[in-house]
Amino acid sequence: MEGKFIIQERRLIILTDVQLEKLQRMVDESSRIVFFGGAGVSTESGIPDFRSEDGLYRQKYRYPPEVMLSHSFFESHMGEFYEFYRAKMLYLDAKPNAAHKKLAEMERAGKLSAVVTQNIDGLHQKAGSRKVFELHGSVYWNYCMKCGKPYGPEFILHSKGVPHCSCGGVVKPDVVLYEEGLNQDTIEGAVEAIRQADMLIVGGTSLAVYPAAGLINYYSGNRLVLINRSATPLDRGANLVISDSIGAVLSQIKIR
Repeated sequence: MEGKFIIQERRLIILTDVQLEKLQRMVDESSRIVFFGGAGVSTESGIPDFRSEDGLYRQKYRYPPEVMLSHSFFESHMGEFYEFYRAKMLYLDAKPNAAHKKLAEMERAGKLSAVVTQNIDGLHQKAGSRKVFELHGSVYWNYCMKCGKPYGPEFILHSKGVPHCSCGGVVKPDVVLYEEGLNQDTIEGAVEAIRQADMLIVGGTSLAVYPAAGLINYYSGNRLVLINRSATPLDRGANLVISDSIGAVLSQIKIR
């Protein structure tokens, strides 16, 4: 089968013409595209994910990463929480990759109506996307738990120990930790966007994290595209499945 060859990250990628033509046709026929993305979108910007072979869950720590990123651990081991958070969750120098840039281009062209992301790195906004539903919050938003004063991520990064506000309160990242619920307004906005979408592109996610992954069930159209390097639970129900790099795939789409 003929295909297009792309060199990315020292890896030979083969995108078949059949897959690309079908994806391009779907994009051409759609005007309310929603992109639902996970950690695999950001790994191409050098940000590690959680579940891959080299992900945070495979690394050795005193406590499992999912424990250190829980609300109860935050309350009981606050100093260790911030030590891990600074070292493994803050990648402020990361740059948007081809996937982020293409999605921003699609939004500017009036093709994409929203991005729904499980990532907290703010790279979609850095690329120029404006309507982004951040299901798990963002490292760029931090607030004092006592007075509510906002702080940027640099304040957390350059502080020592537990960061404190000028009022004495603890400054907490506005990210959703394990054992915490998602923001209701963000959920409702994401659900509405997915419900109204005429095409849903799901990329860079194993669809293993709930309740976020369950939002895909609100899509009822016939242009469901899954782009992921490994299989997902929804592969059988998708209209197109591409097992490859999300950046390499999206960069081939022409906006017209």
